[in-house]
Amino acid sequence: MQQHYNPSAIEPKVQQYWAENKVFKAVKDASKEKYYCLSMLPYPSGRLHMGHVRNYTIGDVVSRYQRMIGKNVLQPMGWDAFGLPAEGAAVKNNTAPAKWTYENIEYMKNQLKVLGFSYDWDREVTTCRPEYYKWEQWFFTELYKKGLVYKKTSTVNWCPNDETVLANEQVHEGCCWRCDTPVEQREIPQWFIKITDYAEQLLNGLDSLPQWPDQVKTMQRNWIGRSEGVQITFKVKDSDDTVDVYTTRPDTFYGVTYMAVAAAHPLATRAAETNPALAAFIQECKNTKVAEAELATMEKKGMATGLYAIHPITQKAVPIWVANFVLMHYGTGAVMAVPAHDPRDYEFAGKYGLPISPVIAPLDGSDWDYSQAVFAEHGKLINSDEFNGLGFEAAFNGIADKLEAMGVAKRQVNYRLRDWGVSRQRYWGAPIPMMTLEDGEVVTVPLKDLPIILPEDVQMDGVKSPIKADPNWAKTTFEGKPALKETDTFDTFMESSWYYARYTCPQFDQAMLDADEANYWLPVDQYIGGIEHATMHLLYFRFFHKLLRDAGFVNSDEPAEKLLCQGMVLADAFYYTSPTNERIWVSPTEVTLEKDEKGRILKAFDKTGRELVHSGMTKMSKSKNNGIDPQEMVDKYGADTVRLFMMFASPAEMTLEWQESGVEGAKRFLGRLWNLAYEYQQNPANVALDPAALSAAQKTLRRDVHKTIAKVSDDIGRRQTFNTAIAAIMELMNKLTKAPLADEQDRAVMAEALSAVVRMLYPITPHICFELWHALGNKDTIDFAPWVQADESAMVEDEKLVVVQINGKVRGKITVSANATEAEVKALAKADENVAKYLENVEIVKEIYVPLKMVSFAVKG
Repeated sequence: MQQHYNPSAIEPKVQQYWAENKVFKAVKDASKEKYYCLSMLPYPSGRLHMGHVRNYTIGDVVSRYQRMIGKNVLQPMGWDAFGLPAEGAAVKNNTAPAKWTYENIEYMKNQLKVLGFSYDWDREVTTCRPEYYKWEQWFFTELYKKGLVYKKTSTVNWCPNDETVLANEQVHEGCCWRCDTPVEQREIPQWFIKITDYAEQLLNGLDSLPQWPDQVKTMQRNWIGRSEGVQITFKVKDSDDTVDVYTTRPDTFYGVTYMAVAAAHPLATRAAETNPALAAFIQECKNTKVAEAELATMEKKGMATGLYAIHPITQKAVPIWVANFVLMHYGTGAVMAVPAHDPRDYEFAGKYGLPISPVIAPLDGSDWDYSQAVFAEHGKLINSDEFNGLGFEAAFNGIADKLEAMGVAKRQVNYRLRDWGVSRQRYWGAPIPMMTLEDGEVVTVPLKDLPIILPEDVQMDGVKSPIKADPNWAKTTFEGKPALKETDTFDTFMESSWYYARYTCPQFDQAMLDADEANYWLPVDQYIGGIEHATMHLLYFRFFHKLLRDAGFVNSDEPAEKLLCQGMVLADAFYYTSPTNERIWVSPTEVTLEKDEKGRILKAFDKTGRELVHSGMTKMSKSKNNGIDPQEMVDKYGADTVRLFMMFASPAEMTLEWQESGVEGAKRFLGRLWNLAYEYQQNPANVALDPAALSAAQKTLRRDVHKTIAKVSDDIGRRQTFNTAIAAIMELMNKLTKAPLADEQDRAVMAEALSAVVRMLYPITPHICFELWHALGNKDTIDFAPWVQADESAMVEDEKLVVVQINGKVRGKITVSANATEAEVKALAKADENVAKYLENVEIVKEIYVPLKMVSFAVKG
């Protein structure tokens, strides 16, 4: 063992051993309890960022701990390799997306290895490889045969100059990101998967996930958006047309004063045929893409169609308006407007002078000025004929019953969730396995012709997908007839929705999954990833698992038992203002700081001496140039130091503030551990530890060791409070560094303590612990060492420290036997030299005893 800690000498050697011996290879073993730990796979952007490092360090700590407690652990890694950024990078760097992607994967894979993560690299999955997406294509064709896939016309962003579809992220302030041409909304055919068929299962399944964060489950419930209401049909005056609306507030039905329909609604289209102004307004609405989140705050605009709907009960004619806040793809594309009781309807009515008719009054009987404010709460009905005076539930049922009896309505459960549109008009994605024959018939590509391989040696012009630009690529045959392949590609959420299952059998080439392997490893025991994935990836992840279950591949209902959402990594951001008033952001690694005695930043300077503005701690990002390169930190401090800081600086689910001073502190701590082990190794114990022969001080130190083991085991295993586990080990280390090594039992206690500390730290800092384990005389590697167990007998205290108070003030502390009686403790307290002087010439009027913790005397005189 060398005298000084040198991670650059230790870590590559240990990593080479792991790789050569395939230490972390996972093999199905029915005799052992399995544990599947999975971190969300990265997009191969080129370099790991600190968010990656934090996510993967958490996963590695969990995996190594579970392996030490005897589980058969699977921890795989792969690459979410399709997606739009590769296309932009290919254009920018004059290369092909595939080449750029594969080069990035190799670089990032090496970074992961340098950090010492215990992955089974034999299970690596790369989603842009044909052997992966072949089965995704096949599964899509099977879903189509089951009626779970369909094609319909849907709205997309269209650049008329480049003649291409744009993703939402390619639209900047309503214009194309490349040519700045105003973007139009176009209707084109797209493929959808019926996730709505599983809405109720997805909603109810959340109740079976007690180990998922409540925040994630709430977000998914809101996204699915189950509501119970009534679908009502209104006749259109002087026409055979009708208009359907869905409402969750039939109690407000008598207060309908107008109807609002989407710009794409058939009634709006019909009315616009003879109304040029309305046609122009509809075109304006169609070319203004509105997200549902913007509906509440956007400016409400509308125009009357000249059509009227007949209220089914009152028979009154209510005007039908086209409104920009009604979306055709949400609900029926039409709403019944009740402005007295809905803020959006109220705002629109006020703007266009439409009537407001209150039909709900406060339950407490108070007056409400409906001309000044909306009453949107549940209340009692007014101005509603025979329903006056009823509360919400009675009114809901009464009016719904009446409308159903009239044959113009039906009760209905609706969902906010929309079917999953999986078509993308970009190139770098898995081709959709569908063909169109000359007569227009759409057919699936048979398994024998899969995968439909995406050509990788292409030239990107940044405008049109190479497979759309090449007319020959789409040409094929089906049963001897000419056919055209689909040139759209899959949404990349498709690949990331089932990768977790493919990890269980990545080389299996007979089917999408090997059911035996899948059902041994699944469900995932621990899934780790950011909260930003709560409503998209994690919902599709759950949906896909139910599809796999129904296809007979898996027998569980949910894909992951436990979910941990790690917090973001923040760093200081600094900038100066250029002569053109632009903020120029400077990397924190290039900044010199002046701090006060409490460590607060007073001034910051760049390398030229220019004073910078400190804009505080913010999420690491390219835009603010405050990302810290993990490779630079590993080169400077070592992988173990970076890992230790990541796990210690903050609870896993909270944000982490990157402080290089904290990293330096982590390095010093590991140096102290190394020094202590080196000191012990110079004169190791030659006898076994004998608990009966220990002195009081030795017993106390050993008790601290085993109390720490118990706490760390609980913190890592059950609570997953890794930072408190590390804090407990650091506290123990402070005691160990002060402990004597004078006699054999001193050294025996130290041997036990160091063995425990090294094993407790191994999941967090595996390289140094691998080396120290051998230095402490162990022949097997620590990778297969069992987790250290707390000795209950060692934690039993022979003596207790009791506080003595007189009139509420602490006057002494005494050490008593753990078996001492109340009378014995009080007698010892009164006899204590520090206490006795306060009891002279006074009368004890009250004695309070808290067993083996405190004695309190109330005195007078």
